[in-house]
Amino acid sequence: MLATRNRLRTATDFSTTVRSGVRNGRRNVVLYAAAIAADEPSRIGFIVSKGVGNAVVRNLVKRRLREAGAASLREYGTGFAIVVRALPASAVASWDQLLADYNAALESTMSRLGSRLPRAAVNGSTGTTQEGTPRA
Repeated sequence: MLATRNRLRTATDFSTTVRSGVRNGRRNVVLYAAAIAADEPSRIGFIVSKGVGNAVVRNLVKRRLREAGAASLREYGTGFAIVVRALPASAVASWDQLLADYNAALESTMSRLGSRLPRAAVNGSTGTTQEGTPRA
């Protein structure tokens, strides 16, 4: 389960991330990511439409994507807004397929987004110096 501080909740947050973020699609998901303030916790939102399936299927897909999102917060804990749109193929995808598509889209999106960030934001997002000591 995602903590409240890590959830995208408003339509404005979703539309801002989708419109201004970097997009990457896979067979089961389309992932959008945008940079936010480096000291803010990363936030993730999910879009699972009726095209994916009935309520039971949509909730299963949502739970799986939420778990994948929670795992990705360990690496990208601050400074990003992420929107994940489930595609109809995700209804029949296994957990491993869904996780692999999510991780591949996330890595590709973050590498593309990293090249668009100012150098200070890229270096400052880890919270440690190159020697591994915490920043003051």
